[in-house]
Amino acid sequence: MENHSIIYHKNTVEFVTIAAQYCIFMEQSSGRPRREFVEILLKLLPLLYVKAVLLPECEALGLFPIEELVKESDYKFIRDVSFQIMGEQDDYLDVFVEDMKYSEEPIKRNISEDLADIYQDVRNFVGVYKVGLEDTMYDAIAKVKENFKLYWGQTLVNTLRALHDVYFNQQIKSGNTEVED
Repeated sequence: MENHSIIYHKNTVEFVTIAAQYCIFMEQSSGRPRREFVEILLKLLPLLYVKAVLLPECEALGLFPIEELVKESDYKFIRDVSFQIMGEQDDYLDVFVEDMKYSEEPIKRNISEDLADIYQDVRNFVGVYKVGLEDTMYDAIAKVKENFKLYWGQTLVNTLRALHDVYFNQQIKSGNTEVED
């Protein structure tokens, strides 16, 4: 597959679409009720995962550096908003951490930090893609696919498991039919 066909491949365009939706949702989530926030993420994250898996394989050309568009303040904003929404249900135990096999204690993770980690990679990709320079777009596809395989794909799955627990199991434990806000 040549560069141009990868950039405009159906699977790439679909990934760009869901990635942009995820970014917009995260950027506009301040003040959302927890139930709504979690419910939407339970729909967005699986789509993001599937579309990332379906991205065409490619290797970066390396002609131009890929700009990191997400600043520390952007990351912190996404993390803080997510933390405010998730509150006491932000923490979860992660079993898919490399350090877990050397630890007798469970590894604690935060949904808010995981969502910000996913956002950072995806938002950097969307920003580069939006500029429209084909060589850079091609490299951005290669980078987001590689980072998905190495980092944020597993983070997404772990976060999805935690969100599932918040949405379904927490309400069962409390005896409620609604997720508490």
